[in-house]
Amino acid sequence: MARDREDMTAALIVAAGRGTRAGAGGGPAKQYARIGARTVVGEALAAFARHPRIDAVAAVIASGDEVHYRCAIDDLAETERARLTGPVTGGATRQISVANGLEAITGLAPARVLIHDAARPFVTRDLIDRVIDALGACDGAVPVVAVTDTLKRIDGARVGETVARAGIAAAQTPQGFGFAAILDAHRRAAAQGRSDFTDDAAVGEWAGVGIAAVEGDPGNVKITTAADLARARERAGARNGAARTRVGMGFDVHAFGPGDGVRLCGIAIAHDRGLKGHSDADVALHAVCDALYGAVGAGDIGHHFPPVEARWKGADSALFVGHARAEVAAAGATIVHVDVTIICERPKVGPHRAAMVERLAALLGVGAGSVSVKATTTEGLGFAGRGEGIAAQAVATVAMREDRGP
Repeated sequence: MARDREDMTAALIVAAGRGTRAGAGGGPAKQYARIGARTVVGEALAAFARHPRIDAVAAVIASGDEVHYRCAIDDLAETERARLTGPVTGGATRQISVANGLEAITGLAPARVLIHDAARPFVTRDLIDRVIDALGACDGAVPVVAVTDTLKRIDGARVGETVARAGIAAAQTPQGFGFAAILDAHRRAAAQGRSDFTDDAAVGEWAGVGIAAVEGDPGNVKITTAADLARARERAGARNGAARTRVGMGFDVHAFGPGDGVRLCGIAIAHDRGLKGHSDADVALHAVCDALYGAVGAGDIGHHFPPVEARWKGADSALFVGHARAEVAAAGATIVHVDVTIICERPKVGPHRAAMVERLAALLGVGAGSVSVKATTTEGLGFAGRGEGIAAQAVATVAMREDRGP
């Protein structure tokens, strides 16, 4: 039963950072790394989208991350996706990103908003409840964890002094607020040129918002470094059960026809002919789809997207990859690696290989290191050697939980 607006709670998932310390490099940011059946941000989104006291969930993402985000939400259940609003474009700082997110949901006019870092994928239902409950008495609530280690002030490479830890705690997210109060605080901070706040509690404190401290969760860790990401993957694996390796193979062929270019792995390549096919005839992506379907026993691309159906005429094969990826997730599996071999005399694949790897990795929601694209010829033999078409084969490796699949 839908709640009235005066009792509505929204969640804002901040996912606009670049995550360089987690070793993202030139690939997707850390929040789009997989830690099991979902990405980091997917786990955070799902935690709020399935919570019975959360009415709407909005993600704030970086400009250019739209494809990564769409792939991340493909892993969510349909009921979870139904709670999501459209993504909001973030800004140069976390503070600006949150402000953009708050402005974007003003039309919902929620009574409360919970603001959560996408890099904390293990947020629990109990923690969310504690933050919401605390908002009954204050306009703000922040989960905190007591500091147990001895604290030292460092002067260069030397220990300067010991810092008393009495009354010191580490702040976590989600940080909850009365929506009107935190929106006003962010607007005032922006109007006065303040952009140095590191979290929303600091913005609220500056604006005079009363903030309650609630019990945090030591397991609600933030993924910052590559080591954090590795530990998160181990934790997700332990939570989801032991995994076994499954391998699928795909093969596809398309003949040349009239045209001025082809698409391979989602990249447009100029050529004196095109490829004939009901969709965009991306032979490489079609092979990838069949490999993914095969790895989890989900049929083949023709079963899911029959060429006799007019709605798939001219379709972007990226849609097919998204569906295959969702089938992998639904089977309780995680994509580990995909290897593609393109077989043709022309066009030359080498100059486009890096772009193909980047595009395919984005479509699969994995790092570029989990994708391989190669090309070969048939030394003039067969249909490919005669220049009649292009073939592609793909091998997909997935990790499936022991309690799933045949």
